Amino acid sequence: MPEVLMWIGGGLVIAGTLLSLLGAGGVLRFPDVYTRIHAASLTDTGGATLVLLGLGLVSGLSLDTVKLFFCWAFIMLTTPAAANALANAAYGAGHKPRIGTFQIMPADKDIPRDDGPPESGAPEDGSADE
Repeated sequence: MPEVLMWIGGGLVIAGTLLSLLGAGGVLRFPDVYTRIHAASLTDTGGATLVLLGLGLVSGLSLDTVKLFFCWAFIMLTTPAAANALANAAYGAGHKPRIGTFQIMPADKDIPRDDGPPESGAPEDGSADE
């Protein structure tokens, strides 16, 4: 039975490592700061959970397992708070969320401005005065 726990624990460590690497790819791939924070925080907590659970299975029931549990609890408490603080700071700094290739909230330079009537002097509705 201990050999089975070693294999399962090793598999969980590998799966957690791959999930963390996938999250690093998401941080590089996603278009704006908010989706990058989302990818980093989810894969950080998920990858850390899998790695620490795998290490707990490999180490067996010992003081090391208790230490791994406290590390896991610390990560579960701090990662969501850090992601929230980062998103709040990004919003306060004026970063706009994006979906696809367009912005949800247009930047000031993208807002059309009405600078007055056209220069030709013709009426705007297309009708001519006769």
